[in-house]
Amino acid sequence: MKKLILVVFVMLMVVGANAQTKNKAQALLNEVSTKVASYDNIIIDFKYALENTAENVKHETRGDVSLQGEKYLLNIMGTTRLFDGQKLYTIIPEDEEINISKYDPEEDQNITPSKMLTFYNNGYKSEWADTQNLKGRKIQYIKLTPIDSNAEIKSILLGIDQQTKNIYNLIQTQDNGTKITITVTSFKTNQPIPESLFEFKESRYKDYYINRLD
Repeated sequence: MKKLILVVFVMLMVVGANAQTKNKAQALLNEVSTKVASYDNIIIDFKYALENTAENVKHETRGDVSLQGEKYLLNIMGTTRLFDGQKLYTIIPEDEEINISKYDPEEDQNITPSKMLTFYNNGYKSEWADTQNLKGRKIQYIKLTPIDSNAEIKSILLGIDQQTKNIYNLIQTQDNGTKITITVTSFKTNQPIPESLFEFKESRYKDYYINRLD
């Protein structure tokens, strides 16, 4: 009987500790969300790395994104993606081609640039993970696991700067072994950017083939 009581006690301690770390993780994520929502706009420079050891694939590049509400302008790998709040424009200078499509948030479950700082609010279980000192900054990691067991994403480690409460990096591991790491190199907020930054002007692309998908 004493052994049974001890086992039950230990189980309750473990459950209590797990609940506490989950609450800590969610509380920190809530702080990040609140801070992101307080900015009029955000401009981010980042490093993007993709690696799959089994397939001997490794690729690194840099990009930048400007965000204002749901609108965004993303530049990466020679391609520009512009979302003006209604339509998505993919501009490919190398092919002199532009794809234009309507955006339906109900159909798109991907982590788009406008969701990249808040995607964790839905569809993930969160738990407290390691703390690391990176370049003099204390980074607290939160482990995110998709609620959907069929998701291609196995887990995500979200690194949060404990002082600024801004996201420092994201490490995504997929079921096929691919690891994607996005590291923020510059994070600016409330910049004097023109509203026209998020407007598509067809006159700028006279020699481009425009593909209207819908």
